[in-house]
Amino acid sequence: MRIRPLAALSAAALSALLLAGCSSATPDSEPTPTETGAASADLCDSAAPSGSVSDGIVVTGEPGAVATAEFASPLDITSAERTVVVEGEGDPIESGDLVQYGATIFDAETGEVIESGGYDAAILPVQVSVGVGADQFFGCATEGSRIVMALPASEQAAASVWVLDVLGITPDAAWGEPQEPADGMPTVDLAEDGEPTITIPDAEAPTEVQVEVLKEGDGAVVQPGDTVLVHYTGVKWSDGTVFDSSWEAGAPTSFATTGVVEGFKQALEGQTVGSQVIVVVPPAFGYGASEGHELQDETLVFVVDILATQSPAAAQ
Repeated sequence: MRIRPLAALSAAALSALLLAGCSSATPDSEPTPTETGAASADLCDSAAPSGSVSDGIVVTGEPGAVATAEFASPLDITSAERTVVVEGEGDPIESGDLVQYGATIFDAETGEVIESGGYDAAILPVQVSVGVGADQFFGCATEGSRIVMALPASEQAAASVWVLDVLGITPDAAWGEPQEPADGMPTVDLAEDGEPTITIPDAEAPTEVQVEVLKEGDGAVVQPGDTVLVHYTGVKWSDGTVFDSSWEAGAPTSFATTGVVEGFKQALEGQTVGSQVIVVVPPAFGYGASEGHELQDETLVFVVDILATQSPAAAQ
């Protein structure tokens, strides 16, 4: 089985942002990504408490692979409970971390597996911050940990048991090998946290899409139709002003490559995770066909950090 966005299956109060931990903002619709919350707050205190239900669930199998859970069904779950069944030896999760995970979800009524994923086919990491839902699942668990979560029924979902494995932490900026910048392209300066500042050259805007790799990553290749997790900044060629930025919004964002303007799509598909790319998007490949759009006549420049990718099959 392959896992759908986990937020669709969990109790609403706990997981409104579990897989979407980043917003569903896209550069062609211009919404604002969700803010991450107070980074200084204590994730350990945000985790759901343990209880007799979660403590009584017997989980077998090695972390990093699909789990087996044994419990007397139907389980009577009145409130969310969480037990760490395996303590990992890695670093603890910190607020704002992008957590790579695997999950196996069981029906609390029947004990049957509902879905599982994140093991053979990667799913997008979730950003864990205080007060946004995923903190109650993961808390400050260490990398390598296995967590069992008992969730009561809600209007959105039946009662369920989740086994979550903390597989790792994804960097929140591109980590690839720096490449030699191309002549004539906008220049990019990076802040300490990775946020780019883009300077437009004193030249006529190109009439075709131009894509250059600034950092070449070592991860999976983004395929057509994938859902990607990215940080990006977009500026106008005409005056260099920022018109959209996930960095300014405070969190990376996710969207399908088929859900953005053509020029942005060309910058993503075929690139590797961990890469940073710069793309120049003339109006014909941007918003030129969007009558009345404020960017209809603008040539756009995006700098994009590709942090993760998920195939459509992994989300079904």
